Parts: sequence; structure tokens; C-alpha cells
Amino acid sequence: MILQSLHHLYDRLADDPNNGLPRPGYSLQNISFRVVVQLDGSGNILDARTSETSVDKKGKEKTTQRPTPTLVPGQSKPSGQGINPCFLWDNTTYMLGYKPDDAKPERTKDAFEAFKKRHLDLEGVLQNTEFSAVCRFLEKWDPTIAPNHEILKELKTGFGVFQLAGQTHDIHQQQVLRDWWDQQNINPEEGETAFCLITGKNAPLATLHDPAIKGVVGAQSMGAKLVSFNLNAFTSYAKEQGGNSPVSKSAAFAYCNALNYLLADSRRRFRVGDTTCVYWTDQPTPTTSEDLIPFLISSSNKVEDEEIKSRLHGVLEKLSKGTLSGDDLGGSQTPFYLLGLSPNASRLSVRFWHTGTLGNLANNLQKHFDDLRIIREWDEYNSERPEPKTPSAFQLLLQTAREADGIPPLLSGALMRAILLGTRYPEALYTSVLRRIKADRDVNYLKASILKALLTRNHQKEIQPMLDSNQTDPAYRLGRLFAALEKTQEDSKNSGLRERFYSSASATPGTVFPRILRTYQHHLAKLPVEWRINRERLVQDILSPITAFPSFLNLEAQGMFALGYYHQRKDFFTKKESEITKTNQE
Repeated sequence: MILQSLHHLYDRLADDPNNGLPRPGYSLQNISFRVVVQLDGSGNILDARTSETSVDKKGKEKTTQRPTPTLVPGQSKPSGQGINPCFLWDNTTYMLGYKPDDAKPERTKDAFEAFKKRHLDLEGVLQNTEFSAVCRFLEKWDPTIAPNHEILKELKTGFGVFQLAGQTHDIHQQQVLRDWWDQQNINPEEGETAFCLITGKNAPLATLHDPAIKGVVGAQSMGAKLVSFNLNAFTSYAKEQGGNSPVSKSAAFAYCNALNYLLADSRRRFRVGDTTCVYWTDQPTPTTSEDLIPFLISSSNKVEDEEIKSRLHGVLEKLSKGTLSGDDLGGSQTPFYLLGLSPNASRLSVRFWHTGTLGNLANNLQKHFDDLRIIREWDEYNSERPEPKTPSAFQLLLQTAREADGIPPLLSGALMRAILLGTRYPEALYTSVLRRIKADRDVNYLKASILKALLTRNHQKEIQPMLDSNQTDPAYRLGRLFAALEKTQEDSKNSGLRERFYSSASATPGTVFPRILRTYQHHLAKLPVEWRINRERLVQDILSPITAFPSFLNLEAQGMFALGYYHQRKDFFTKKESEITKTNQE
């Protein structure tokens, strides 16, 4: 299903030449530098990378320079193939005869000479002015001056291309050179013929699925394989390598390039924990869908275009108000696909794979944010950086660990399944958040949102977004009581109740509350009379339905305790309607 969907995407995208999707005989490579040549053969080496803003493991924004994906003739060279120069592109060893800290300088020299010879031999055949400029550059170039170029010191390695000074296109992109290259690659496919699992037709099988998949964070820089076999334990019926998973050469080329195309697109590629994800739809849709889904799932995707920002704002407002429909994403019956990949040595592991329609996706997203909805600790009225009404999946996962590296590896896939399919949230998410609350001694907005969502969906609890004074659940009441006792201590110019007693109070209230209620009387006596009366009235109102302090609270009750504590704390610091009216009048 995954390979078939990617193959279908390639067929759809390949019809539009503006997509830059590789055709047979071409590949998408990450270009880091550009050699700009003059007609007389002189040249300069420039940086060809692009700036990209992302979010690091600690949730902070950072700007990095990334190679630019570019369509070039030919494929990359697997190691062990000997000296094999590419056509009008290659790494610094072949193009410039330069390799930092070179352990084999003779091989580097031979690689450059082979690259130069290949192009000089073709000059008479091609008879192209820009190509001849490359030949003059290769004749004049002295590899010993390569270290004088600062960009090469910074890059150390990477692929490069040629460009004629004053032109905006790379030399290999000329139509006349592309036509010549296409003629060199018109060869019928040869090899063992069998039934292709992707197309359902008999065709020559691919022994190795090329090109390699690039762009998965943590995978090998030269690329990794989504489908591969290299040990006898993986074989069946004496079939080796590609024979275990019969896929035709053309189908393998299509699905590999489609996946590389998605991974090279910063709008469609995003991260959730250690998982690199890509998203696409079965049919062309408005940019709202392509930008919204990555934005809702991973906070690392930043939207710069003002028009897209405006559309996203409208969709997010509908989500926050509970009025989102499938058509808001680009057609309720349009299928969508979400694939999560993680590195595994030279291969890729499929972390999760979700499909459905945009209509179902909109409904499940709306259900997810309805379950999460809770009053924010910091909003537009009390902070210049308000907390998000629609937190991303990555922001939720960050609440389970001190840093992103500590997020449980399997949790991201389980959470994505719950969000996209509308199923139960993983219980591991709940227990991880409770563990972090006890470790941090803090119930923040996002942690409270997670607890509310899971208790609502998995345990059918009825929980209001804000303080519910009519809620009779004992654990919720005890959480409110703990918040009231803590606030009394703070008002009396003391502190430390939460740090010392929150963990034990939320788990074994019967042994803790009698003790802290005795200290409460001491703190209460220090308050002004009016405050003392109001606080005592609140505490008595909270305690009225409670006949005895339970000796033990299970995990479900501990979540209710945390929500009661969060709601009551937020209520203490929320201006009442009468106070707001008075302030406005003043």
C-alpha cells in the first residue's frame, strides 16, 4: 500500500515538468556548491545551500544551511564502484581534485583526471558554448588552490554543479544537453522478468531499489533503503535481494523518487520526536491542507507566506471553535497519506502509516482538539506570548520528557494514530505526563490538556474546560483543596507546599492532608480578615462533599487531582467579571 501510493504520486507529479521530479536517467541530489565559470575558463566557487529555520531538540528555533535538492543527470555512485565520474556534477574529489585531510591523494588526482577526460572527450560531440566553458575551466584548474576558497573549507564535502557567469540556470539544465543525455539512456530494460507487486504487470525486476532515500534525520547521508535484503535469513525460496520483493525497475525508480521529492519539500516534511514524516494527498488540493497538517503535528514547520498564514489562521480559528469541516482542508472525499520513517542503520523503519479522507481527518482533528480544550494559563490577556489554542503533537510529546531525546520512541506513532483515526489515546502518554508532573512539581497548560483529553476519550469522564465547582469527584476536589492550601501559604508570605507534598498528596491523600490542614490554620491566621473569610469559605465549600480522605488514589484519580489543582490555581489568578468591569470603567 505504501509503495503503490508513492508510485501513484510519482505518476501524478511527473506530468508537471515544473515539479522537477526525476525522470529515468536523472536523480535528485543535494547540491552544496556551484562552480561559476567564464567563457575563458576562469571560475569562482560559490555556496549553493539554502537557509532553513527549524526547531531543535530543546524546542528552540535555529537557522541552518542545507544543500539544495537539484535534478541532475545520472545517479549517485555507491561505494566500491571504482573511479566513475558523473556528467556536469559530482563531489569535490572529482570536480576539483580536492579532498580535505586526504588519505589517498593519488586516487583523488586520478578521479579529477577521469572527470576532466570524460568532459573533454565529449566537447567535440556536444559543440555547446557553455559546455566548452566547463572544459576550459577543467584545463586551467589547479587543485592545489582549492583550499584558498573559504566555502570548500566550510563544506569539506558535498556535491556541486557548473553555471556560466551571467546565467540563472545550471549548465546541465540546458535543453540541448538534456536531449543528448536522454538519447544516451534509451536502452530497453533487461534482467529477470516477473510479476511486479506495485504495477501488477510482468516487467524486469530491480535487484536494488534506487535511488537511495535521502532526508530522513539520523539516516546515512548517502541515503538509506526502504526495501532491501542482504542476509540469508531474509531470503525465501532461494530468492536473493530484489527477488524476495518483486518490484519492477520502473516502479522502484518511481516510488523512490516520489519519496525523495516529499522529503526534499520542507512543507511536506516534518518531525515528530525521532520520526521524520511526510504528508501528501491523492489529488491536488489547496495549500491549506499541505501546510496545516504538518503545522498541527510538528511545531518545527514555520509558515512565511502571508496568504497561507491567513488561510491557516481561519482554519485554526474554526478548530478552536469546533466548526471545522472536511471541505475546509480541500475536499472531504480526497484521500490523504501520512508516512513516518526512522533510521535503522542503512535501512529505514516505518514508524507509522495512516490513510483516510480529508473529511474524516477534519472530523478526527476536531474531536482531538475538543478533547484537549482547557482554559489556558497564559492567554492574550495576560501574556505577550500566549499558549497555543491548538497545540501540535510534537508540543504534546515534549511534555512526556525533559528533552526531545527522552520521548519514548513508539509513543509518537501511537499518538498520531489516536489523532488521525479518532481512536483511544495511548495510556503511556498519560502515565508519562503524570510522571513528569511529579518530577517537575508543576501542572502546566499542555500537561493539563493531555490529562483532560485522555480522561475524556479513554475513560469517558465529563470534564469542563475551566473550573467546575459542581464537580463532585473526590480526587478533583482534593486537587482544588491542595491549590487552595498552597495559595493560602503563598498569601502568608511562605512557600514550598507544592515542592514538598504534591507527589504524596496526589497519591496518598489520607496520610498527607491532615498534616497540611494543621499548617493551613497557621497560615490562614496571617491573612487580612476579609481574605481569611473568603478563603475559609472556599475551603469549606470544597470539603463539604468529602466525608474522609482516601488512603490511595489510582492513576485515573491522580489525573483528576491534577486537573482540579490546575483549574483552581487558574481561577485564583483570573479576574472575575465584576473586577474586569470595574477596571474598564476606571
